[in-house]
Amino acid sequence: MTFLKRFFDGIQRDLRLFAFVLILLEIYRGLFIFFMSNHISADSGATQVLSAMFAGLRLSLKTAGAVTLLSFVFVTIGGLTARLRLLIGIVASLIFSLLFMLRFPYYRAFQSTFGLEVVQGFHDDLWSIIVTMFQEYGVAWRFLVAVLLTLLCIAALSRLLILKTYPLPELVGKTKVAGFSAGLVVAIFLFGLFVRFGGSFTYSSGINWENAGVTTDDFLNECILDDAQALYRARAIAKRMEAGEISGVDQSKIAEAAQIIAVNKELTEQNLAPYLERKAAGNRIQKPRHIFIILGETFMQWPLLGKYDELLIAEGIKSLIAEENCYYSRNFMPNGDFTSTAINGLVTGLPDVNIKVNYQARTYERLYITSMAPAFKELGYNVDFWYGGMPSWDSIAKMSLAQGFDNFYGYPDFNAPKQTTWGTKDENLFNALLAHLDEEPPTVHLIMTTTNHPPYNLDLAAEGYHIDAVTEALKKLPNVDDVNQLATELGHYWYMDEVITNFVRAAAQKHPESIFVVTGDHAVRCDPSTHPTIFEHQSVPFVLYGAGITKEILPPDAVGDHISIVPTLIELIAPKDFAYYSIAPSLFDSDGVGFNNQAFVTSKVAGQIDADVIELLPHVASNELNDVNLTDERAHALKVIGAIRTVAWWLITKGLFFGGST
Repeated sequence: MTFLKRFFDGIQRDLRLFAFVLILLEIYRGLFIFFMSNHISADSGATQVLSAMFAGLRLSLKTAGAVTLLSFVFVTIGGLTARLRLLIGIVASLIFSLLFMLRFPYYRAFQSTFGLEVVQGFHDDLWSIIVTMFQEYGVAWRFLVAVLLTLLCIAALSRLLILKTYPLPELVGKTKVAGFSAGLVVAIFLFGLFVRFGGSFTYSSGINWENAGVTTDDFLNECILDDAQALYRARAIAKRMEAGEISGVDQSKIAEAAQIIAVNKELTEQNLAPYLERKAAGNRIQKPRHIFIILGETFMQWPLLGKYDELLIAEGIKSLIAEENCYYSRNFMPNGDFTSTAINGLVTGLPDVNIKVNYQARTYERLYITSMAPAFKELGYNVDFWYGGMPSWDSIAKMSLAQGFDNFYGYPDFNAPKQTTWGTKDENLFNALLAHLDEEPPTVHLIMTTTNHPPYNLDLAAEGYHIDAVTEALKKLPNVDDVNQLATELGHYWYMDEVITNFVRAAAQKHPESIFVVTGDHAVRCDPSTHPTIFEHQSVPFVLYGAGITKEILPPDAVGDHISIVPTLIELIAPKDFAYYSIAPSLFDSDGVGFNNQAFVTSKVAGQIDADVIELLPHVASNELNDVNLTDERAHALKVIGAIRTVAWWLITKGLFFGGST
C-alpha cells in the first residue's frame, strides 16, 4: 500500500507537470502568432487562427508527454527524489523558452519553423554560425529574456507541484486493491495512447507533424508545430534522406530514368555514360580567354523586378543586362537553399538529391562523369575556384580539388583582411582575382562571394549606400516585416551588386575576349515581404555577358537551373561534335524545366513575373515515375525531374553501372 500511495501521489504531480508544459507551449504558440501576425495572410481570419491553436494543442500533447515520461519513469516509478521532477520541468522550461526566442529570427530568415537548416548547421562552420547568431540575431539578449521567462516558469511550477494531492481512496481487501491498481494501469495506458497519437486513440485519426497543416495559411501551419516537434520534423526528414528516401527518385527504375534524359533513346546499355553523353552543335562564339561563373551570395532575383525599381539596389546588374552583349533569363532556379548545394551542383554537375556530395567518400575517390572540370580542361582551360571565405569551410576546397579543379583560393591565400566570421569583403576577393589574371593561362573561374550574409556588419555609409532612401521606399511596399532591418540587408545586396558589376566591367576591359555568368547561390533568407511569391522566394537571375553574346543567342527567358550552366557554356564555345557528359541539357536545348528541392518552373509560365509562376514540387511516389500523363506539362516536368534525380542519386550512391553491377 505504501508504494501505491506514493505512486498515486506521483501520477497526480506528473499530470500537473504535463499540464504545465502543455499550457506553456500553447502560450508560446499564441504569443508567436500575436507578435508575428503580419505574416498571416489577409484572407485568414480568427477561425483559421483558432484552428491552428487547437491543432497545435493536440500536437503538443506529444511534447508534453515526452517531458512527463521522464518524471513518471524516474520519480513516480523509480522512487527518485521529487526534486528531480521539478528539475525536469525547469530544464524543459529553459529549453522551450530559449527556442521560443530563437524562433523569431529563424522564421524571418527562412519562412519556416526550425527545419533542415538546423541539421545543415552541424555540417557547417559551427563557430561562424555561433558568432553570426550573436552579432546578427541577438542571441545574447534573447537568452537573457529566455532566462527571465524560465524564472517565471520556475515560480509557477514549484508552487503547482507542492499543492496537496488527492489521497488514495480507502481500499479494504486485496480485491479492491487489485481492482483499483488494474484500473489505474488501464487509465494510464489510455492516457498515454491519447497523448501518443495527438488527441486520439488511433494513428489514422491522430495528428503528427506530417498532417498537422490544417489551415490554408503557411505561417499558421508552421505555428502548429511547437519547437520540439519542428526539430523532430527536421531530424526525421534528415534520417529519411540518409536512408535514401528522396522525393522523385525511383531507385528501382534507373534504366527507365536514363532513357528519359538520354539524347539517344535507342540505347540499351547497362553503363550510364552513353545516356549522359552529349555532342556539341558547334561553337556559337569565338573561344574566350577566360570564363567567369559568379555565384553571388543570396543573389535573389526579385530586386530586378519592375515593382521594386524604386529601391535602386540592383542597378549594376541591370546596367549589364541593358547592354547589347548580354543575355538575361528570369526563369532560373538555384540548385537548392544552401550555398554548399549550389557549389556542389556546379562542381559535380549533379542536382540536389538531399545527399551532401561534399561528405561522400565516393566524391574523393574518383571524378563524377558529369563534373565540370574535365570538359573544360579538354577544351584547353585551367579550372580554378575563388572564394571569399575559408577553404576549409564545408570541405569545399577539398571537394573541388578532388573533382579536378587545378587551384582553390580562399581569402587567406590572397592575404585579404577578414571582414566577418565568414570571410573577407567581396571587393577584396575580386581585386585579388583581377590582379591574378595577368599571370594565368586561359582559365574557367568559379567564384563565390560572401559579403551579403549575416552578420550584416558592412559600413554601408562608407560604401556610398543611401539607407534612408531605401528605408523610405520600403515603407511604400506592403507587408514588410522590419523596414530598417530589410534596408540593412538590402544594403549588402546593393554592395555585392556594385562590386560584381565593377569587376565584370574591369575584367572585360582587361580581357575583352572573356565571358561571364552571374547568378545566385540561392534566394532564401531575404524576402521583400512577409508574403513573398514563390518566385520571389526561390528564383535567382541568369546573366550571360561578354564577347560575342547577344540578346538572341538563347531563347527568350530560357528555363533552367544551376546544372544547366556548364552544358550551356560548352555548347557556346566547343567545336562541333565535342563530346561531354551532362545530366541536364543546355539552355540551347532545354527540356523546359528548371527545378530544385523545393520548386520548379516550366516553359509554359515563362515571363509571368508578377504571379506565382513557380509551383511547389510535390512528393512523387516511386511507383509513379512512369505513370504520369506526358500530355500534361506539369506531369511531364515531374517525370523529367524524377528521372534527373534518379540518375543523379545512382551516380552518387552506386556508380556508372546498373543491371546487376555497380
